[in-house]
This record gives sequence, structure tokens and C-alpha cells, in this order.
Amino acid sequence: MASASLSTARQQHHEIAQQLHHHNFCYHALDRPEISDAEYDQLLQKLLSLEEQFPELATADSPSQRVGSQPLEGFTPAIHARPMLSLENAFDAENLKEFDTRTKRFLSRSEDLQYLCEPKLDGVAVALTYQQGKLVRGATRGDGTTGEDITQNVRTIGAIPLQLQDDYPEQLEVRGEIYMELEAFQVLNRQRREEGEATFANPRNLTAGSLRQLDSKLTATRPLTISCYGIGISSEATPKTHKDSLESLQRWGLKVNLDMVQEASNMDDVIARYVELQEMRETLPYEIDGMVVKVNDSNLQQELGEKSRTPRWAIAAKFPARQEQTLLESVQLQVGRTGAVTPVAKLQPVNVSGVMVSSASLHNWDEINRLDIRIGDTVVIERAGDVIPNIVRVVAEKRTGKEQPIPEPNHCPICHSPVHREEGEVIPRCQGVNCPAKLKESLKHFCSRGAMDIEGLGDRLIDQLLRLKLVNSLADIYHLTREDFFQFDRMGDKLADNLLQAISSSKQRPLENFIFALGIRHVGKHLAKVLSRQFGNLEALATATSDQLLALHEVGPQVSESLIHFFGDTNNQSLLKKLNQEGINPTSDEQVIGDRLQGQVFVFTGSLEQFSRKEGEALVEVQGGRASGSVSKKTDYVVAGPGAGSKLAKAEQLGVVILSENDFLQLINSE
Repeated sequence: MASASLSTARQQHHEIAQQLHHHNFCYHALDRPEISDAEYDQLLQKLLSLEEQFPELATADSPSQRVGSQPLEGFTPAIHARPMLSLENAFDAENLKEFDTRTKRFLSRSEDLQYLCEPKLDGVAVALTYQQGKLVRGATRGDGTTGEDITQNVRTIGAIPLQLQDDYPEQLEVRGEIYMELEAFQVLNRQRREEGEATFANPRNLTAGSLRQLDSKLTATRPLTISCYGIGISSEATPKTHKDSLESLQRWGLKVNLDMVQEASNMDDVIARYVELQEMRETLPYEIDGMVVKVNDSNLQQELGEKSRTPRWAIAAKFPARQEQTLLESVQLQVGRTGAVTPVAKLQPVNVSGVMVSSASLHNWDEINRLDIRIGDTVVIERAGDVIPNIVRVVAEKRTGKEQPIPEPNHCPICHSPVHREEGEVIPRCQGVNCPAKLKESLKHFCSRGAMDIEGLGDRLIDQLLRLKLVNSLADIYHLTREDFFQFDRMGDKLADNLLQAISSSKQRPLENFIFALGIRHVGKHLAKVLSRQFGNLEALATATSDQLLALHEVGPQVSESLIHFFGDTNNQSLLKKLNQEGINPTSDEQVIGDRLQGQVFVFTGSLEQFSRKEGEALVEVQGGRASGSVSKKTDYVVAGPGAGSKLAKAEQLGVVILSENDFLQLINSE
């Protein structure tokens, strides 16, 4: 009986596993999911239930391995069946022409060679070994001959198939680059910053660190992906061209960046692509540091062969560095609206990739101690991903002995109140209830666009409000008079009247704006909109229980605790009462009325004629979808009106579905 039960379970497990492998391929390799995340989770849960009942079903190629295994004591060496060679570098068009000349000379030919141009992703090179279509090993490049066995970690990466599909070779080793997309990196850093944890310097360092975790469960939490760029070993004949090899990899279920791969009929075309890709660099959703150029013909690759450490048939055309050295002259302490005291490095100005940089984020004192940064150090700064550059490392060999440490403050630099760092956090916070810096940042946030949108009340006027002691809380904004404004520098009747009108108009802002304006920790614009739609008015939100909050998909324990703490604080209750007395009691008429667009992302662009952009976004959101301001691989639809420009071009490049206004209205109104 038990045997029959196991036999049935094995068949069910196999069928569910095949479905999950297929949906992983659609989602990660093709970027065209066929089912929702919830449906995928339901399938995975069925699989996990079967494996819990019959542990022998949890084989190495089971989709359950995505969640990670027991921690390792260390990594074992992994010898590559074929060396993972490095590439020679080219730094300009002349270097590329020399490569072309050298290659033709070796082949004793004068006619043009066909090349393949690929973005050079800034990640970690790995070799994936498959036997009978099952992933049996993942290894780092190491010294090219021997790397480290990171199989448990690569199994957790959704874009790496545990089981190949279609007509795969019995023995196959695949070469690829594991990396992290910029948006995922920035979201992760933003979450860590809000939670008071140390942030990561750049996507590549985070990727490398994630792959070298002895506990694969931690690797599983990191949003890693892969782009496969070649075949190392195969039990079948090599495809005719390198482009054919990439297409075969994709057919077998591996993720390949084919959209960005371009054939070039001669070196002039290669150089044109190099220039084009360099111009595209800042718009791509991932970091690249150059372009790889390969002879496309596989037979010619064989004929060209290899030197001691590099192939003769390929070269890396590197882009100008986005790192430069400069002097850290001083450190300025900034105080945010939550009292967070953060250090900012003031640098000797330096040009980094065409931008003059004079300051860089130091993030927190744990990061300062990790890098051992001191005032007077020569440091390497990098522009990558974030608006404010990061300090990558200290050039210790340039130290003179006069450098000064950067101590963590005991007192607020603005109000001199005590500073306290809570256990488990990396950012100290000012404890002063009436700290001017906290009030200033709170006022700036409250008045900003997306919050109460009080046009004209910016930094300069807020500084004067505080200097003249005209406001002591957010509610005091609504007590201001024309006479108060006439105390300001260069204030005329018209400007004073405009400011008073903007303040009065702000009382009618939607609930989502007001929630965001309050500056509740961990509550950004998107979450403010979710809370507004769910609760409808401030009183319902303010009295919501933890269970009610946690029932929302976007709300976790940390956000729930932050909301309950905010609305439970007597000072905040007093502030809300004062604002209510000023006529600010916003409600939301907008509610989710359907889920037909659940999880789908829309971008609106161009001069829309039948509805405004905001109206279109609202139509999407009430059906459970999400509106975004930028196009990426995560975008499902771009709605384009007349005059659509770069967003439309990027959508076409990425293969995103493009809708006219009529198409969009038909989609919205369809049953």
C-alpha cells in the first residue's frame, strides 16, 4: 500500500516539477510568465508537501532546491574540464582595429570577418555542468583552471534551470555571468537603509558575496540572475556559429541576453556597435563595463585557438572607468526627518565619467570601519547605480600618517541632543524632540511633490520660517498669514498670495498624499497608495490592528509595527488632531474593484489624447495593476500616444507589448 502511495506521489511530483521547470524558463529566460506568482507558489507548495511526506522525492533537480540547503563548512575545489580563459582588453577603436588585423593575419585572409558583439556584464563568471539534462555542478572561474564548487548556491537562482528541456546534449558545460539588476540592487539597499542595516557598495560585490555564502538559504534571498554566453564542453558537435550556440542555449532552457547580441559584418560595424552600446550604458537595467567581440564562425574559432591565458578569437572592448581617486577632505553629518545621523564625505572635486563629483555617501559607521576610512585618505570613488557616488576603497599605500579617524557622534550636530543607536541598527538617531534639523526635513517632505505638494514652499522659504520661529510643527503651516510672509527676504504681494493659495489647496490633497506626507517610517508613495485604497480614511488606518495590516500583501511585520507605533504616539495624535482642526481630513474614493490586471506593470508615454496619464494609471490600479514611470524587462505593457519617444524605443527594444489608447481602453473594458 505504501509502495502504491509512493508510486502515485512520485508521478504527481514529476508532473508538478516539470510544470515548475517550464514556468521558471518562461519567467526567467523568456521574460514571458504564463501564470501569476500566486499560482506558481501554489504549485511549489504542492511539491513541498509531497516532499515532506516522501523525503526521497527531494532530489537534486527538484524545484524545492531553490530555497537553499544546509550550510556548508567550506567550499571544495572544482577543476574545470576546459580552462575558463580571460580576455585581452581593447580600450578604443584603434585597439579593436589592431585585433582585427592580427586575427586576419593569423588566418592568412584579407576579406572581412563576421563578428558577434555582446554586452560585457559586470558580474561573476561561472561554469554550470549538466548531465542528462540535470544540473550537477556550479563552479566559480577561480584561477581559470580551478574554481570553487558553489552548486548549492546556484541551485537557488531561479534563472538557472535545474533540468534542461528539448534536445539537450547528454554532457554539457555552460559558461555564464551571474549578476544582479540595478533596480533589484537599489530596492535591496533601500530596504536595508530603512531598516538601519549596512548597505552594499555595488551589484558586483553583492553578487560575489552572495555566491560565496556557506548558507545557501541566504543566497536564495538575493535577487540574482544569469546570462549564459557560451558552451564550454558538449557531447554533441559544436554549432556552426557562436550565435547558433547562444540560440541553442536558450532553446535548452538557459537564459541568454539574445536581445542585446548583435552580428557585425566587419570591424567598422563592431566599432559602431561599441560606440552605440557605450551611449546606451546608463539606460540599461544592469551594469556593463564593456563589450565582448567574438569571431562568429566556430570553425575559425577552432583554427585561431588560444594563447597561454586568452583566446585569439575574442577580445573585451572596455569602456572608460567610472572609478577615480581623490582626497577625502572632511566629513559632514546630516540629520534626516527621522533623526537619522548619516556621514557624507566631502571630496576634492574630481571628474568621474564626465561628472564633477565633490561628495560621496559614507552610509554609516559600520561601513566606515569596514573600509577603515579616515579624513585625509586618498579614496577610490565609483559612479554606479546610485545618484550619490560610493567610496569603494581606501588607497592605503598613499597614507602619510596624518589621517584622522571619523568617530561616531555622541550628540546631534544640529541640536546637540544625545544620539542613540538601537540594537541591531547601524544608524544612530538624534533623540531631540524639537531638533530643528528633524523639523526642517519633515517640513520639506510634507510640502514636497507627491506629498502635500505646496508649490513654492521649498528649502529657502522653510529655512526662513524656522529662522523667524514661525513654525514649530507641521500644523503651524496652516496658521501662516500674509504678514508672516512679508517678513521674508524679497517677498511681494503676488508671491505671498500664491503661497497662501498653495497652502489652502493642499488641504484637498488625496489621502494617499497625506499618508506619504506624514513621513511614517518604511511607508513610501506606493505603500501609501495601497493603504489609502484599503482603508479609505485616516481614522480607519489609524485604528487598524496588526492583523488587519498584515493581511495586505505589501505589508510585513516591520511596516505594521511602524504604522501602529506612529498612530499610537501621543505627539503624533496631537499633530493629527491639529491638522484635522485645520480642515485636513482626507478620504479616498478610489478602491480596487477588480483583479484582472493583478501584478501587471504599465507605462504611459507620449501625448495621450483620450485620457490623461494620471487617469490611465488610476484605471490600471483599480484593477490591481501597477503603473511605472520607466520601461524595463518587468514592464508588461507600454501605452503610447502621439510623440512617444525614448520609452517607446526602449519598449520596442525589449519586446514589450505596445498598446494604442484604443487598445488600452479595450483591454480595460473587456470582461
